[in-house]
Amino acid sequence: MIAKVLATLSAVVLAACLSFSAPHQTPTQSTGTQANPIGWWPGGRSPYGGGRVNQGPSTGTSGTSTTSLASSEQLTGLVLINTEVDFGTATAAGTGMVIDSDGIVVTNHHVVAGSTSVTVTVPSTSQTYTADVLGYDATTDVAVLKLQGASALTTITADSAPVSVGDDITAVGNAQGRGQLVAAPGQITAVGQNITVTEDDGSQSPLTNLIQVNAALVPGDSGGAMLDTDNEVIGMNVAGSTNTRSTTSYAIPITSVLQVADKVLAGEATDTVVLGRTAALGVQISSRASNVYVVGLIGDGPAEQAGITAGSVITAIDGKTVGNADSLTAILATHKPGDQVQITWTDRSGAPHTATATLTQAPLA
Repeated sequence: MIAKVLATLSAVVLAACLSFSAPHQTPTQSTGTQANPIGWWPGGRSPYGGGRVNQGPSTGTSGTSTTSLASSEQLTGLVLINTEVDFGTATAAGTGMVIDSDGIVVTNHHVVAGSTSVTVTVPSTSQTYTADVLGYDATTDVAVLKLQGASALTTITADSAPVSVGDDITAVGNAQGRGQLVAAPGQITAVGQNITVTEDDGSQSPLTNLIQVNAALVPGDSGGAMLDTDNEVIGMNVAGSTNTRSTTSYAIPITSVLQVADKVLAGEATDTVVLGRTAALGVQISSRASNVYVVGLIGDGPAEQAGITAGSVITAIDGKTVGNADSLTAILATHKPGDQVQITWTDRSGAPHTATATLTQAPLA
């Protein structure tokens, strides 16, 4: 079941999860006001590899009745994003912005976190593309996608000029993940704002230097455009209110978004910028065992196709000894999805086996 968000929580990250189950997190603004990010629900480690699981939407209402369908000018360069999470155990929806006509799209990291596949639809043409995640920076909550086979797409126009309190804005996004772009008007109420997201395990993830507005944003608006009066993009929607008495929402400045995109497109990995996806074998491993003891498998995944069964112990990959989960992770980190590897294991009875498997994509961290 979809976990309910408490009505007393005031701000949430804006990805709309359509079906799944996962624990929720509670963020707080740096001012001490309780907040909650819409749809950004890190569920810890996936049993099939690292990844975050989106959670939502809120059962409460948000904002006012002033929202409307986006005009043709307001939806320029915007796309609809849908993801499968953790090998199809969940689906989520959000928004993206085209920054290059050959299919380069930016969105929030939390929109694609935990995903094992991503599709992107261009509203003006209704054409849907498979998307590759080229890279991301979780600390700024920005991800960069490449649409397979896309060309001649209409792009956004970014405005990197400083913004001021009182400026009129319109936030546009895939509200509630319903597959249509909705416009929410408002004004800038503060700049340089910080929010700290506190997860169930007590760890904290700060979002910094945000634009604060009084527009009514809801789950699904994540990754969408914060527009100025010239319909130019000043920021990326990231957080909004679930409190019916408040419409406080937040956006990442477009300059911060494009800085991450530039690093990813240049192939420049940093302490925070991660490039591409990692490979997965498709096994769930016991956290208590001293070896790589398999307790579960992805249906029709690489390990299952190779003949590995629950109760098996993986002992080597490509002749390299696998003694524990860390060594398995280290070996898989040297491979990409689609690589073939030779796996050696013993089954529950102790009988040895060796087979070749083609690695799949791990859920995006």
